[in-house]
Amino acid sequence: MGLTFLAAGTSIPDLITSVIVARKGFGDMAVSSSVGSNIFDVTVGLPFPWLLYSIVNLGDPISVNSNGMLCSICLLFAMLMFVIISIAAFHWKMTRKLGFMMFILYIAFVAISILLEYEIIPCVSV
Repeated sequence: MGLTFLAAGTSIPDLITSVIVARKGFGDMAVSSSVGSNIFDVTVGLPFPWLLYSIVNLGDPISVNSNGMLCSICLLFAMLMFVIISIAAFHWKMTRKLGFMMFILYIAFVAISILLEYEIIPCVSV
């Protein structure tokens, strides 16, 4: 739960800048900023501590134990596809309807993630 609050706290600057840019009429820039910051977090923020651990421990492997990793990766990929399809369906323009669609997709993602975490929806183990 603490990590969730930490993640929300680090997203607040992105939210503020996106709102400022969107109010100036650059909604596309606001969306690309939020997507770009998340891509940076996943490609740099997550692996960097593991890289430091490997350097300090002279290349010792890091074991990752997660029963739901496959389902989480599939869910993230599906959400990425839904976001791209939604943006294309609204002709690459940020509108209120697209914003509402993004909000619905976010709620769906959080709901499915919670159901997977509490094993209400079973996830296949590889």
